[in-house]
Amino acid sequence: MSKDDKILNGVYNPNLSHVLHPVTLKHMAREWLKEDTPNFDYGGFVVGEKEETSVLLMKSSGVLAGIPFFDAVFKELDCTVEWSADEGAFIEPVQCVAKVNGKVRQLLLGERVALNCLSRASGIASIARRLQQTALEAGWKGEIAGTRKTTPGFRLVEKYSLLVGGVSTHRYDLSSMTMLKDNHIWTAGSISQAVKDAKVVGGFSTKIEVECRSLEDALEAAEAGCDIVMFDNFTPEALSKGSKSLKEKFPHVLVEASGGITEETLMKYLDDNVDIISLSKLTQGYDTVDFSLKIKKDGIDPTNRP
Repeated sequence: MSKDDKILNGVYNPNLSHVLHPVTLKHMAREWLKEDTPNFDYGGFVVGEKEETSVLLMKSSGVLAGIPFFDAVFKELDCTVEWSADEGAFIEPVQCVAKVNGKVRQLLLGERVALNCLSRASGIASIARRLQQTALEAGWKGEIAGTRKTTPGFRLVEKYSLLVGGVSTHRYDLSSMTMLKDNHIWTAGSISQAVKDAKVVGGFSTKIEVECRSLEDALEAAEAGCDIVMFDNFTPEALSKGSKSLKEKFPHVLVEASGGITEETLMKYLDDNVDIISLSKLTQGYDTVDFSLKIKKDGIDPTNRP
């Protein structure tokens, strides 16, 4: 079964955790835990260090994402996590997706930090999956992508969650690709000059993308040798016309559509001459998925606890 077929059938769950550096995971988990408990753990004094088991409940529907970050938090606290669901799986609530074992004080130290990562990662993966399924069902062959509009300090989680959702991350940071936007072009003097200057430092290994506000801009960017043209804030009609004209003259240049595109309007932008559609909504303003971590007690169903 291909990746597209898996996405359409809701079973897209590749093991993506190997893209994450273990040292980076350790560092992030430690910093998050230090931020959440900068000095005394008052609540920890109350519960002590009795060994307990807690259950992780997924309480709203969505794509499960963020497992490596959840695991990293509890690893720092000498707790063990046993998963009963795969990352990338679509889950209907209420379902127990994991058990966490360890000293109760440690379980509660990691609880909110780990849940915050998981709920946000799953929220991003869920909207990403919906958008990708919409594009695939329409027969569109391009790529849905995120943007660099991410949360400072939380970018790795958000970009990773896009992958779990089955879409492209776009550039990770300013060093990943050269994107020349209006301020670059204005300062350089022209699109052609900006592209020429970018090639001096980027060389053959760095793609160049140019943000364009008109077909004339797009043609100038392609003529200057850019790799990707972004049609920014175009109407669907203008995008269709402009991308067709550009591809007729420069078929090798990738076309990206961006600006003001939402989940509700996505279908209007799925043009055959458009290769990439990027949406900031994927990492801004998404709905989170609801999780809770409950200490397990014999004879009591944790799903019925408040």
